[in-house]
Amino acid sequence: MKAVYIKEFGGAENLEIREIPDPPKPEGTQVLVRVRAAGLNRADIMQRRGAYPPPQGYSPNIPGLELAGEIIDTGRDTSRFQKGDRVFGITAGEAQAEQMLIDESLLAPVPANIDLIAAAAFPEVFITAHDAVFTQAQLQNSETLLIHAVGSGVGLAALQLAKAHGCRVIGTSRTADKLERCSAFGLDVPVLVDSEPDFAQKVMENTDGVGAGVILDLVGGAYFSQNVASLAVKGRLMIVGLSAGRKAEIDLGAVLSKRAKVIGTALRGRSVEEKADAVRRFESDVVPLIASGKLTGNVDRVFALADIRAAHEYMESNASFGKIVLEV
Repeated sequence: MKAVYIKEFGGAENLEIREIPDPPKPEGTQVLVRVRAAGLNRADIMQRRGAYPPPQGYSPNIPGLELAGEIIDTGRDTSRFQKGDRVFGITAGEAQAEQMLIDESLLAPVPANIDLIAAAAFPEVFITAHDAVFTQAQLQNSETLLIHAVGSGVGLAALQLAKAHGCRVIGTSRTADKLERCSAFGLDVPVLVDSEPDFAQKVMENTDGVGAGVILDLVGGAYFSQNVASLAVKGRLMIVGLSAGRKAEIDLGAVLSKRAKVIGTALRGRSVEEKADAVRRFESDVVPLIASGKLTGNVDRVFALADIRAAHEYMESNASFGKIVLEV
């Protein structure tokens, strides 16, 4: 089968499409999926650079964290799916290939109202957003959610989920155009952030001095002190991304005075059981909203698998709004 392959760590020029052996026959609760589309994520770029290796058991040379396709074979202990079913889901790697061997607990049925290209835009970002904002931070509809990088894949997913639950959302971006486009998804308060983040005052002004109940930080770095200043009492800061850096100064007194919770979260390194729990919540809480048309995957561009280098270069340009999908 064909798969995206990282020849050596570094730039996009090190990507190629390579013939690799087909997966073995599924056993137990495994299923074999003919992948039709796979989402591209920042993690794939980090893996290509050698900065984000996959967990043990997955090839560091074959990226891909989410897929959509049809089941072509099943293990003898499978109970949820059968051959021909359309599915989408998450994995710790190797999804950017023509076939994927995966445990059925990491998959959900694709709603009839979307095709497999659109389906591939949902799993990673919506599972990440739902798990962080609702399962862990337990956002209430009486609270305000602050999302950094609101125009990103996870940011748009969190925005849509929060609005579907009747929550007020403040979103930041370094690009004015992305903030304008987020208004169509219900963004209540757009905040343009410069190279030196200074958004806490605007958050407080737009929450009557209360602050944000939950902050979804997809940026990291120097945002930390402003995040703490933006939090409501008993607020929860969810750290998901580190695109602006891994280090920050912490005013522990400010954290204590607000009785704040600072929670770091990552999906990729979790056990199958932990991921399966997140997928079940996605299936029960999010998939019905997809089926009803209340949520969109917001596919920005679709690239053929053979154009993988161009897809990476486009993502690195930061020009995308929403998801980039590979057609396999």
